[in-house]
Amino acid sequence: METPNACVATYKTHHAADEAVKHLQKAGFEINRISVIGNDYHTEEHVVGYYNTGDRMKAWGKLGAFWGGLWGVLLGAAVFVVPGVGPLVVAGPLVSAIVGGLEGAVVVGGLSGLGAGLFSMGIPKDSVVRYEQSLSAGSFLVLYHGTENEVASAAATLMENTDHEQVETH
Repeated sequence: METPNACVATYKTHHAADEAVKHLQKAGFEINRISVIGNDYHTEEHVVGYYNTGDRMKAWGKLGAFWGGLWGVLLGAAVFVVPGVGPLVVAGPLVSAIVGGLEGAVVVGGLSGLGAGLFSMGIPKDSVVRYEQSLSAGSFLVLYHGTENEVASAAATLMENTDHEQVETH
């Protein structure tokens, strides 16, 4: 059995995902190990894809305040258009994993750029497909990447304190 190195929680609303990030932060988890992924269908511009590892994103959709708050605390921010999933907003270290996969032309058995990024963080392919389906349905993902003990503790924190649909460790 592989050592888990990522905890992924699925949330139906951006508010629930935001609360999860706040619970992790209050519990003392390193903020630079948290990523949030979500669909923002109502973007103001038709973005093909760009990323920003500094300041703030320049184009906002209907969830601008939510994403703007996350940009202030999470490392990195990006908007990607994933075929079959649609436009996704990503905040946190997962941005670097996705960009690294895209820039390095890493192809992982038919996975999207998002899938390749998740896979590179230790998420198995079958789980990647389920997470992409959840995102297509409008859910949000909160991902914590760390050591086995940190991941187990993050999963316990999220299961006890948040309104999650599902919490898994990988």
